[in-house]
Amino acid sequence: MTLADPFGREVTGLRIAITARCNLRCLYCHHEGEEVRSSGGREISAEEIVEVISAGASLGVKRVKLTGGEPLMRRDLEEILMRLPGGLEISLTTNGTLLAGRAGPLAEAGLDRVNLSLDSLNPRVYRRITGGTEEDLKRAMEGIDGALEAGLLPVKVNMVILKENEGEVWDMVEFARDRGVILQLIELLDRSGRGIGGDIAGIEAALDREAEDVVTRDMHRRRKYFLSGAEVEVVRPMDNTQFCSHCNRLRVTSDGRLKPCLLRNDNLIDLAGADGEETKRRIEKAVGLRSPYFCEKRR
Repeated sequence: MTLADPFGREVTGLRIAITARCNLRCLYCHHEGEEVRSSGGREISAEEIVEVISAGASLGVKRVKLTGGEPLMRRDLEEILMRLPGGLEISLTTNGTLLAGRAGPLAEAGLDRVNLSLDSLNPRVYRRITGGTEEDLKRAMEGIDGALEAGLLPVKVNMVILKENEGEVWDMVEFARDRGVILQLIELLDRSGRGIGGDIAGIEAALDREAEDVVTRDMHRRRKYFLSGAEVEVVRPMDNTQFCSHCNRLRVTSDGRLKPCLLRNDNLIDLAGADGEETKRRIEKAVGLRSPYFCEKRR
């Protein structure tokens, strides 16, 4: 069985924010597109997470990404993983500071791979971007090593390109080459016009000049650059009709609502009280509400 929205885009992935809590305060955080809420709000339960993933799998979902906040703030993550249906690719997005000691148990519980956020190798810049300490940076690096040792492959390192860190891109390329990880350079999702984003277009042009080979991934038409053993992928969502036209995921918010689009909050569907066939019906309804945010009509 397959799920497809009114624009013919097949939905094969679920991206679930399993908590809004985080131990860092990154200046670019978009809270997975959720409206900022006061502390103490409802958090999606383990039962709801397992239910929506199981329902999604029965409808053709093949990949699940667990995010936050910082998903490792949840102590029951390993238990959740062990309860998920088989046959799915399960990945995790994390800042890495809490990963080193849990990478092995997470892999044993069923986690397949991880994306780790690392925006700077410089402790001072890291602090300015994330609010984290030099010790947090050290733990994030240990988290990368732990993920590699646990076989959570491929390990991808996410670097949001900002004015603060754009000068470190080539150091990060070298870091990715040395560690054997994939570097993802991500365009800032800056709808508030703060002007903190770096020159990702210029960086990509430089990569294009230096790369030995360039391929374009089907997903979002992302370009991947190969540079003497380093693998660098560029993610540019802003004003990108190709990014939207190839979107294949449905989101779930940290308070348990289906979210058809990262950039919209006017078409959410609450999962509260749903189970079994009703969860499936709500997923199908949410898929029916999906439409490309960046499209020729909106331009």
